[in-house]
Amino acid sequence: MSLFEMAKIPMEKASKLINLDPNAEAVISQPERTLEVSIPVKMDDGHVEVFTGYRSQNSTVLGPAKGGVRYHQNVSMDEVKTLGFWMTTKCAIAGLPYGGGKGGIIVDPRKVSKTELEKITRGYIDKIAPVIGEKKDIPAPDVNTNAQIMAWMCDEFSKINCQFAPGFITGKAICMGGSQGRTSATGRGVITATLELLKREGIKPEDATLAIQGFGNVGSWTAKCAADKGLKIVALSDISGGIYDANGFDPYKVEEYAKNNGGVIKGYPGATPISNEEVLEQDVTVLIPAALELQITAKNADKIKAKMIVEAANGPTDAEADVILEKRGIPVVPDVLANGGGVTVSYFEWVQNLYRYFWTEEEVIDRQEQMMVKAFGNVYDAAKKYNTTMRVGAYIVALNALVEPLKLRGII
Repeated sequence: MSLFEMAKIPMEKASKLINLDPNAEAVISQPERTLEVSIPVKMDDGHVEVFTGYRSQNSTVLGPAKGGVRYHQNVSMDEVKTLGFWMTTKCAIAGLPYGGGKGGIIVDPRKVSKTELEKITRGYIDKIAPVIGEKKDIPAPDVNTNAQIMAWMCDEFSKINCQFAPGFITGKAICMGGSQGRTSATGRGVITATLELLKREGIKPEDATLAIQGFGNVGSWTAKCAADKGLKIVALSDISGGIYDANGFDPYKVEEYAKNNGGVIKGYPGATPISNEEVLEQDVTVLIPAALELQITAKNADKIKAKMIVEAANGPTDAEADVILEKRGIPVVPDVLANGGGVTVSYFEWVQNLYRYFWTEEEVIDRQEQMMVKAFGNVYDAAKKYNTTMRVGAYIVALNALVEPLKLRGII
């Protein structure tokens, strides 16, 4: 089963529960447009290498497509179609005027120079420029892309259109029209979802323990926001492995250590070394997978000891594991809800760019929290109403948001 087909399983379950019009399901389950491009680049040594790039626009029913661009050697059309589908769902749940999109380039950024990376980036924008724009499709950072790459993209698109176009892309540096609070937004939203779940499960934050798999941008900010709210983090991991301390970690100190240790947390003083797999199996209140897809599978779902799971990464739990966790009574806050803080603040950035009027960090954080709390309540209530999981509840909320516009626009 492809990742894209697996991703549609909870939507199919939700469709049956709400007796969704089959025509609506047929439209929503397929991307509106997919694009594959070749990007020829003259490398530093003079030879020309041709890179492959993708963009999938899953839906523009609620507004422009919205979604990041990732740089990774394993990027595929199946992956970007799946991620675009999740973005459609995520934006609908959050109540944003966006559809979903996603893009990527098959490249290992560690194996190209900065000059080559810039050429690849600009070449990608040149090829997809006709189908993107602030009212068409709005890219953003994703795996291995950052504010610098967004700046190159913004500059290239502005040159093509002969005007500065900051609203065409989000995740930019503040000086390029970025928003306050964007860097920490996804992690902050994950902790908002965590606190909402703890409240509904009757657990005080000070009594909770957390294990976080992944210490990149999302994982590290999730950890820091958790600590700021008084939550104890007893296990962390990154590409180098995991660390454990029953007394809890100060993620700010762990981050500082990693900066001076080749970017990894391995060897953190006073911590017990554990594997990435063992991080997932810790006996904690909340497990937060914040790394890559498909980390919780049928092979390890029975070994999960956490009382609940909050998905910070995209697609960390496969379909078989989902069934196992449901049977075990372990509530899961799905990725399409839990990590929606990032796209919510991207929306704020877009709005600020369109109006050329910018908000304070406090305003951004307050508005994000209000939207995340509302979205969580909608999903939680839908799950209770239909006696199903929060993942299926999330798709019920999303489908209900998408169906009426499809009917009114005459698509179904």
